[in-house]
Amino acid sequence: MVMMLVVYDSRTGNTEKAALLVAEGIRRVKDVDCAVKKVDDVILDDLLRADGIIVGSPTYYGGMSAKIKALIDESVKIHGKLEGKVGAAFTTSGGTATGAETTLLSILQALLIHGMIVKGNPEDKHYGLAIVGAPESEEDKELCREFGFTVANLTSKISGNK
Repeated sequence: MVMMLVVYDSRTGNTEKAALLVAEGIRRVKDVDCAVKKVDDVILDDLLRADGIIVGSPTYYGGMSAKIKALIDESVKIHGKLEGKVGAAFTTSGGTATGAETTLLSILQALLIHGMIVKGNPEDKHYGLAIVGAPESEEDKELCREFGFTVANLTSKISGNK
């Protein structure tokens, strides 16, 4: 069984709503299990056990939240042990052009330094998922689910599931 971890921080609930929808999409992939954890509840062993890790953060001044950054800073203790795992990022922000892409890139930069595999999207939302506010519209909800599905599908393929 392929194991996915969705780790998120959420102050207003917007990023949490997105995380739960991303997990719905992950669970659409056969033989893939998913744990969804608030960053406060994540330990380094959770990262080690996962085949794929999706990190979600609100956009704070164009970057990830302090709690997500603290987890990434702590992950130096397991540097090199996440190599070859699939990683992805998502964010919720207060509006368009408010730092969502730089938030995604700040998370992806850390995942790449860990040696993780990151899949881009040539169609739209190239660096990961970015939602303005909470995912309330059906279009936004499906974007979250599709993002989770796509990352889980890649993780399943890389992990040897057919």
